[in-house]
Amino acid sequence: MVKRSIVFLFAISLFSVSLPAQTNFRYPEARKSDQVDVFHGTKVYDPYRWLEETDSEETQKWIRAQNELTFGYLRSLPHREALRERLTELWNYERLSAPSKIGDRYIYSRNDGLQNQSVLYITDSIGDPGRVFFDPNKLSADGTAALSGSSFTEDGKLWAYGIARAGSDRTEWRVMNVETGEHLSDTLRPNRQGGVSWLKDGSGFFYSRFPDAQEGQELRSQNFYQKLYFHKLGTSQDEDKVVYERPDNKEYFINGRVSEDGKWLVINVGQGTRRMNMVYFKDLTKDNAPILPLVTDFAAAYGFLGNDGPVFYFQTDRVAPLGKVVSVNVLARQHVWKEIVPEAKETLRGVNFINNWFVLNYLKDAYTQIRIVDTDGKHIRNVELPGIGSAGGFGGRRNDTETFYTYSSYNAPPTIYRYDMESGKSELFRRAPVKFNPDDFEVKQVFYTSKDGTRVPMFITHKKGIKLDGTNPTILYGYGGFNIPQTPGFSVARVPWLEMGGIYAVACIRGGSEYGKEWWAAGAVLNKQNVFDDFIAAGEYLISSKHTSSSKLAIQGGSNGGLLVGAVLNQRPDLFGAAVPAVGVMDMVRFTKFTIGWAWTSDYGSPDKEDEFKALFAYSPLHNIKKGTKYPPTLVTTADTDDRVFPAHSFKYAAAMQAAQGGDAPVLIRIETDAGHGAGTPTSKQIEAQADVYAFIMKSLGVK
Repeated sequence: MVKRSIVFLFAISLFSVSLPAQTNFRYPEARKSDQVDVFHGTKVYDPYRWLEETDSEETQKWIRAQNELTFGYLRSLPHREALRERLTELWNYERLSAPSKIGDRYIYSRNDGLQNQSVLYITDSIGDPGRVFFDPNKLSADGTAALSGSSFTEDGKLWAYGIARAGSDRTEWRVMNVETGEHLSDTLRPNRQGGVSWLKDGSGFFYSRFPDAQEGQELRSQNFYQKLYFHKLGTSQDEDKVVYERPDNKEYFINGRVSEDGKWLVINVGQGTRRMNMVYFKDLTKDNAPILPLVTDFAAAYGFLGNDGPVFYFQTDRVAPLGKVVSVNVLARQHVWKEIVPEAKETLRGVNFINNWFVLNYLKDAYTQIRIVDTDGKHIRNVELPGIGSAGGFGGRRNDTETFYTYSSYNAPPTIYRYDMESGKSELFRRAPVKFNPDDFEVKQVFYTSKDGTRVPMFITHKKGIKLDGTNPTILYGYGGFNIPQTPGFSVARVPWLEMGGIYAVACIRGGSEYGKEWWAAGAVLNKQNVFDDFIAAGEYLISSKHTSSSKLAIQGGSNGGLLVGAVLNQRPDLFGAAVPAVGVMDMVRFTKFTIGWAWTSDYGSPDKEDEFKALFAYSPLHNIKKGTKYPPTLVTTADTDDRVFPAHSFKYAAAMQAAQGGDAPVLIRIETDAGHGAGTPTSKQIEAQADVYAFIMKSLGVK
């Protein structure tokens, strides 16, 4: 009945609720100040600077008024409730993670359908569902407390886990006895700390953190930088010892990992968010052993895979933009790097070390291929996958012969397989029971040409048999940054859009890692405009190929993708019928001032450098809004507790867009409360938000 009600809504005119003309649409008052900053001789006006004071009474009043306006409009849309019902029905299916071997047991997560957070289960046998091990839903009444980190001792007797609240990046760590469920006294205070790596005997662990600070404290203060600590079990955190620090550069991120044999501590030092790092190591078998250098520049990325005694294995992109596997004897007088798996034509995304073999996860035009080789680089076999999609997992310890992996695609819900490393046989373990028929939809990959002639891939998903006549409502999604590829994957949230005849397209634009290091570099810092050109070209392709038309094309993206949407909306407002920028980085001259933003200069560049400032200012979404422009309907979304992308980015952007709008289309901002950047967002809030977004897009595109 729910599905039928949606079809009915599509059959009627959705213009029965019309938005008054912009001249009669009363947006909440947003005071304009005379704030002006000067960057390298350029005046930068910032009239809504006061919205950065997010806790002030004036800002809080503005937030309440904006939400009253936005939710009032969204509630008036006749199809919103039907969408929410269908999303609830779809979301209500059992979701399992691939099992992991913990000591002599298995652990996995399960969500019965509408639980706000998934629950951890533990079992002695893979065929037995076992018992509830940890339920984060019991940590808060509203479901906003989420598991944000997990690490077991080698024998599986102790578990360190992290909890984040209200979508925050700040994590509190605790330690539990696996058998009894009792908590030890060991607790790490909330911080932006990294994961935990145990000593082999379980007597303590290494972890990274910043000095304790209150929310909102300036992260670039003189002594505010990350350090690597060791925590001895049974002691106070105040007694933890600093293992490694780099006060010479407070933008360094440091993390430590204990090798599987327990003999080595491998330390990675990164700068900002770029995928390049230095490597240091320490012999844990010797008291007071020094920390020794292995890689001391930022020329490439190095990911530690495992070791044979002093021979370390790494995945790297040094002199191999698409990636390779190498080894080095760290105790040799000179570090001679040996190539184990040479660079291929495809992008090496990740490597697992299991059954004494390397499981290589490649991206071929952004979808997964799996190959297995031995430690000499000899090819063992490929793992055959069901189609164009993404596969991940293959976790375990080096001597394990059993592992699990998950496969999914845009039209294929997650399917978990058990894989026998020795026989090479994949055996179906679990298939997600989503209430829709994947055979009704198709996924295709196309390639289009960007402004400078670059060939860019794009995935397009829709119902089988639709007519390409330019009338199909379409959502174009993009990200384009931080070396993050856009690979085929399933989301139950997309199903209603596809069921209703909508097209969903994902452009694999530059700035990601679909084609390795060079693909990222071509969309970073001074090359960021390529990202926007690629996305605009994707929209033009969808229109020229008759998949859709400008009035039927919506664009969507979150975080760095929100920046993407804001930038292209300024550059080509005529090309799109609606826009939904979520938790976007919108002020590109002040992004370094907020939360962890200073770490993003490796991708964006720094406003402190003149040439990089000019590039940033040229596309900054906030600063390139043009008064009197007829912008398409725009729904800005953010969360009031987002401590990654400061919500004032969206506040200032929305205020400026509302003041500049020269047409009749609405410019609204939806501000979620008690939620952060997305991680751990309760299921109930995800459903409500998705229903609102679809309802807004449908109304904006005039879907019938």
